[in-house]
Amino acid sequence: MRVAIPTDGDYVSAHFGRCPIFTLVDLENNKEVKRVIIENPGHAPGLVPKLLHEKNVEVIICGGMGAKAVSLIQEYKMQAISGVSGKIDEVIAKFEKGVLESGESMCTPGAGRGYGIEKNECDHGHEKENCEHDHDHE
Repeated sequence: MRVAIPTDGDYVSAHFGRCPIFTLVDLENNKEVKRVIIENPGHAPGLVPKLLHEKNVEVIICGGMGAKAVSLIQEYKMQAISGVSGKIDEVIAKFEKGVLESGESMCTPGAGRGYGIEKNECDHGHEKENCEHDHDHE
């Protein structure tokens, strides 16, 4: 099974289509066997769901995604688990154990505009001036 996680630094991105990269994880018998990083091709309607479908992704774990993305994901027969936050390694470990829980989508209309350019807040809920995590905010 291949899982895709929109990624910002070491964390699950709050915005599915506006993340800088995707972490693709291949699982066999609920254990990670391979991990690759791919660049986000851009935030054009339908582009990301199509790319992930072509990469044989079955499950998308994300902070949130808009209604149009949800619809396209369903058309491609992929499953989305949204409302997830935290470090990528921890999220993968929970998914492997079958204890990853979804929550309320973190994506609201327009919330991702300017993503990665003029972000005032990390996707994991800290203003960048006050963030204590060791990842680059630039």
